[in-house]
Amino acid sequence: MKEPILLSPAFKDYLWGGTRLKEEYGKKSDLDKVAESWELSTHKDGQSVVASGEYSGLTLSEYIEKNPSVLGENCSKFEFFPILIKFIDAKDNLSIQVHPDDEYSLSHNGEYGKTEMWYILDCEEGASLYYGFKEEITKEEFKKSIEDNTLLDYLNKVEVKKGDVYFIEAGTVHAIGKGIVICEIQQNSNTTYRVYDYNRRDAAGNTRELHVDKAVEVSVTKPPVIYKQESENVLAKCKYFTVEKSEIDGAVEFSIDESSFKSVIVTEGEGVLSMGDCQLKVKKGDSIFVPAQNGTFAVNGKCNIIISYV
Repeated sequence: MKEPILLSPAFKDYLWGGTRLKEEYGKKSDLDKVAESWELSTHKDGQSVVASGEYSGLTLSEYIEKNPSVLGENCSKFEFFPILIKFIDAKDNLSIQVHPDDEYSLSHNGEYGKTEMWYILDCEEGASLYYGFKEEITKEEFKKSIEDNTLLDYLNKVEVKKGDVYFIEAGTVHAIGKGIVICEIQQNSNTTYRVYDYNRRDAAGNTRELHVDKAVEVSVTKPPVIYKQESENVLAKCKYFTVEKSEIDGAVEFSIDESSFKSVIVTEGEGVLSMGDCQLKVKKGDSIFVPAQNGTFAVNGKCNIIISYV
């Protein structure tokens, strides 16, 4: 049996971040604020680290290099590790941004594009986000709206609540609003084209770089196709990832096979994840990597989890 492993995340202290991931999700960091914690990541900009078992202390990339079969057969169709999972604490508004698709990003940035899914873990009353355009506009109108500071008038502003799911295809202009905590499952990419940033300045008094021309080139300038969930428990399903949620009160068994690893993210509560003789105590905020293999694992306790796989 290949044992499940706990992972510890990489942290990002972007200027819009807060302290909820430290205070409510058990994240231990010396940073004053934690905007993002990269819970499942082999990306060069922030690696998860193995935090249990014989491989403790290795990066997730090093662990996979020593044990390539843990990924599963479905990962073989991808050039790089396919997904990245993070927690996001938006104390302030994120920039209005867009991510390119695979073809554009691989040719311009040497990494995948970025289709992503947001699961709203919590939010302040009245919190909202931007999700695509209200109605179709031309690329020229899009660029002009950025230049004359009227972009927000064209965007689809959506009020959110805990438990909401948003599927953000590459090319969709979007932004997370302040007061929202999210679990994001995305392609393994860190390419973002920023188009509007509320004229904010960093600690050194500088405005952040914008990427207007590239953003206009890759954006879909019409309303997004609203994703329909397959069922209440299947949050998203696409060629890059499948995401499911489970509310556990007692013991629940989950199957796994050689097609894909499974990532387990604990979003509420606590319990024990067991597989064979391996038992891991888990709690809100934890990230567990279950290697691909034929078998089952169980979660016993009172908790909510998100399971992602390829």
